[in-house]
Amino acid sequence: MPSPVKAMQDLLRDDTRYKLEAYQFIREALQFAHENLEQIGPLGFGPTDDPNSDTPRHLTGQQLCEACRLYAIDQFGYLAKMVLENWGLRSTSDFGELVYNLIRIEQMRKSESDRREDFDDVYDFENAFEPKFELAISEDD
Repeated sequence: MPSPVKAMQDLLRDDTRYKLEAYQFIREALQFAHENLEQIGPLGFGPTDDPNSDTPRHLTGQQLCEACRLYAIDQFGYLAKMVLENWGLRSTSDFGELVYNLIRIEQMRKSESDRREDFDDVYDFENAFEPKFELAISEDD
């Protein structure tokens, strides 16, 4: 097996759909998910199903997609969709392609229940990164 750097260089040469920044983003979004579990939703435990295990908790494809959405908004605000599209990301399926490319070069792992299709059509990229406005009505009004 080539070194991780060589494996990534080969991947970028063989699959030109995505920029290096897209792969960095998916890894950072995974870290963001583990640091912000309450925003992402309940996660499964590691392979031992032991909540006290040191094994990182496992995210489903849908949960990772939601982490990507929240992380993109956190990092890029109103420009999130444009930045992701610049890196070749136009749908949640693209997140799945990134993950499975990283799995193939042994830079990420999957569980037996994970499927590439878990990333398909999780949300609509057209609307997912638009700002959400909420009106707060005070009791005095």
